[in-house]
Amino acid sequence: MADSAHGAMALLAQPAVNEQLAGGDGGEGSEMEADGGLTDAQAEVLERCLHALRKAQNDSHTLAALLLITRLCPASQLDKPTLRRIFEAVGLNLPARLLVTAVKGSDNSGLPPQELLSLGTALLAALSTDPDMACHPQLLTTIPLLLGILANGPVTRQEQQETQDQSQDGEAGRGAESKVHPQERSSTESDAADVAGSTGDQIEADSEGKTSSESSPSSKLDEAVASDCYQVLTAVCALSRGPDQLLSRGAVPALCQAVEQNQTFSHQRGLALLGRLLSGKTKDKVWSTNPEELLTLLVRLSKDFCQATGQTKLDMCAQLVQFLPPAGVSVQSEELKGAVVRVWGALRPMLQAKLTPRQIGPILVLSACLLDLHGWEPVGPPKFCCLLVNRACVEVRMGLEEPPGNELSPELQHTLTGCYRIMEAAIEQACCMGLSQTPEAPPSSIPSISLQQSRQVLGVLEEAFSALMYHLQQVEPSRYGDPFIFATFRSLCSWLAEETSCLKEEVTGLLPFLIGYSRSHLQGESPEEGLSAWMAEVSVREERAAWTGREALRYLLPALCHLSAEEGPRKVLLTLDTPALLVDFLSRCWTAPKGRSGVASARDPSMETACSALLNFTVTEPERVRKDQSFRTLEALLSEALPVLVHKPRLLVLAANFCTLGLMIGRLKVAPSGGGSVEGGQRRLFSAALRFLRSALDSGSGPGPVEVSPAWEESWDEAAELWRLCLQALGGCVRAQPWIAGLVREEGWLKHTLAMLSRCSALPDQHTQQALEEALCAMADQCPGCKKEIGDAMRTNKGALMCMKNLKKSAGVK
Repeated sequence: MADSAHGAMALLAQPAVNEQLAGGDGGEGSEMEADGGLTDAQAEVLERCLHALRKAQNDSHTLAALLLITRLCPASQLDKPTLRRIFEAVGLNLPARLLVTAVKGSDNSGLPPQELLSLGTALLAALSTDPDMACHPQLLTTIPLLLGILANGPVTRQEQQETQDQSQDGEAGRGAESKVHPQERSSTESDAADVAGSTGDQIEADSEGKTSSESSPSSKLDEAVASDCYQVLTAVCALSRGPDQLLSRGAVPALCQAVEQNQTFSHQRGLALLGRLLSGKTKDKVWSTNPEELLTLLVRLSKDFCQATGQTKLDMCAQLVQFLPPAGVSVQSEELKGAVVRVWGALRPMLQAKLTPRQIGPILVLSACLLDLHGWEPVGPPKFCCLLVNRACVEVRMGLEEPPGNELSPELQHTLTGCYRIMEAAIEQACCMGLSQTPEAPPSSIPSISLQQSRQVLGVLEEAFSALMYHLQQVEPSRYGDPFIFATFRSLCSWLAEETSCLKEEVTGLLPFLIGYSRSHLQGESPEEGLSAWMAEVSVREERAAWTGREALRYLLPALCHLSAEEGPRKVLLTLDTPALLVDFLSRCWTAPKGRSGVASARDPSMETACSALLNFTVTEPERVRKDQSFRTLEALLSEALPVLVHKPRLLVLAANFCTLGLMIGRLKVAPSGGGSVEGGQRRLFSAALRFLRSALDSGSGPGPVEVSPAWEESWDEAAELWRLCLQALGGCVRAQPWIAGLVREEGWLKHTLAMLSRCSALPDQHTQQALEEALCAMADQCPGCKKEIGDAMRTNKGALMCMKNLKKSAGVK
């Protein structure tokens, strides 16, 4: 920037200005100290120039002083206090006026537009090196002008009123109409024509027309000017709100245009700046605001990638990752798909070649991002898909099976995280093909992979996940806040969610870490700053929300459902007090739907999965349920939540899970001794459960089969089994606590059910009939009033009731 500033100032050496400077101490400044500081002579001249700047009566005096400063004291030798003194003397109004005048092409400015651009951008670049100046409102108003210069090249006499309106305020706008230099210059028209450079066509002094900045080589922007423009934009981008400042002023379309027109430094610095704008939190926003421009840029970069060779092609892998759209943004088009297919075509020979770990890392990361975007379909033939998974697994094993104490470099961690994503996509597909009997694969699956290939993929995945478990075994609690540990943990959970039969001993041995890690984050025992920032920046499918602490356990929950159903792992989980952890998780998650009265709540599948794991403990460990205080806490939560969920149709499956848990726990309890009163919470829970259960089926107004009620129809496939389990548990509750039979009559459930069964000709299926019959038999056995009511209904010889032979015996009906 310093050299470009020096060159820009030198262009201002017009004869009249030189006369003013000729008697100065110009020669003294030629001696520079070896360490880059100012000599005494330079310091003296600098002080005189700063005084002249403060006392300048017009632009001519200001420019003369600035010129002398630049000639004798290059910007690289000026410290920040000195730059601030220059800023206080000159302000940002002058460089803004220089740019506006250059863009407008005023004939009486006294200087050619190219020289005005050089000086204006050099001043801004020098001042922007101080963050306090970079965020100054006047500097920010010049951003649209700088972007226009980078996108369109040098411009002269272009009436871009809209650009001026956006880029100027107050004094800068008024300065656009003033003269930058009072001297007359007869050759303005010819110089402007040289700068515009439209294949020899001259621009008339009063012309209103525009010149094309892309039609000839002379329209290329001077390298010094381009460098200074990018210096200012980069300095602004480094500010805390810098990316937003650039985005709101049209940075993305302008930079994309600069790249498309191959403007000066557009590939070296323009793409780097775009990459920064497309990173982190702003990526979704940028893609949703500028999808066409970014898609056009991506298509161009994909073509450049395919044509590149050697190290350039390897370097472009990391670059392409930045410009892929995030998985959550819908930018599906044939152009995008074509670009992805084109990139995969270039990646295949690269992955089949012999590569060092440093070379293969960016390739695997790019492959992972492409998988996130379009799945396996465009990857290539099955053999190559298997090769991709194998190479990812090999990198994971090599990277993680290091002796304890060896630190993984950030570069290796980045590569391994990409490999994890490939493995996660592979385990989903391999298990789908290898474990299911359905011949048709989903559209995103590996195309035409054979069963043998699927088993081979599972084999290499097993070895890689064994390495993950080995690595996690070495992790100390002090590293729980490390984002890479979370990425490793999450990847292992994806394997455990699908597959727990392999490596069973290793998995069981790792349970103390898995539960301890999840509990630490849930209960806030580990530092969250790094993970919170990482979660905000990563583009991993659906994740872009703020870190809450519940994320680790969310990923582990599917595995806990499998493991809690197996005796060995379940015993270990109980020693780790896992039920209490799950109840704590449910309590924390319940605060969201609880506080949204009258508002449609979003479904949270993780709460349903936690219920499934707790249900496994409830069914298999009745003694633990009776004694463990965490299940008392769970009952209190269910008695509070179920009455609310009954009125939230979008959360019907969660309500079915809560209802099932409550009734399954209730059947393990005993009636109050000595005819004592029932707890209010228990009565509230069972009342809500009965209201919920009766809403599932609808017999209509006339004869015919019972149908699922409209409220349940959409969720019946998921909730039907839970509803039947609830009825069986209800029968158990009536037998264990006879007072519930009276509540069944009070709530009208028995009357409603008998009326429905009398009217209908058949139930939806045999399982539903058996569940209803079991519940009714328990009521007939435990409650004389229920027995009489059921018997009276059955003696009418109507409907589906007559098919229930066991109920006839319990009710005493022949």
